[in-house]
Amino acid sequence: METKYRVECQTYSVEDTTQLGKQLGAFLQERQEPLCVALIGDLGTGKTHMSQGIGLGFGIKEEMTSPTFALMNTYEAHGQALYHFDVYRLDDVCELENIGFYEYTEDQISIVEWANKFPHELPDETLWVTITRLGESERQIMMASDILSDDELAQIGGQYVVRN
Repeated sequence: METKYRVECQTYSVEDTTQLGKQLGAFLQERQEPLCVALIGDLGTGKTHMSQGIGLGFGIKEEMTSPTFALMNTYEAHGQALYHFDVYRLDDVCELENIGFYEYTEDQISIVEWANKFPHELPDETLWVTITRLGESERQIMMASDILSDDELAQIGGQYVVRN
């Protein structure tokens, strides 16, 4: 996946990863425009912690859990919906259609865990977030987009930006 803009961040703890997600969630709430946040990373790298942080920053009061078995959870804050998908268990594009994936990701704000399973099914308005394990708690987090500028990505990354 080639994108115009990218920024590299680094976190050193679960709390840092959650905080970076919180910064992203606040940005999404403020921006109030459709965007799909595509989370990519191996099992246990922090996709769900990132999602929970996004929810906190977005203003969601209830606990966010990974929708591994439900496939999608819906949350609301300040009159705005946030759709959270986990497509790990899906194997075919037809299954995306069956759960209404396209309706919820096209013109809404959404999070998709395991987005690398169906990269060509995501909308143009996608922020790609790739999480790589560097150590027990240390993570490299690459944010890339054709929609958000380097400045916007650096704003989201804040204190965690190591290169843009």
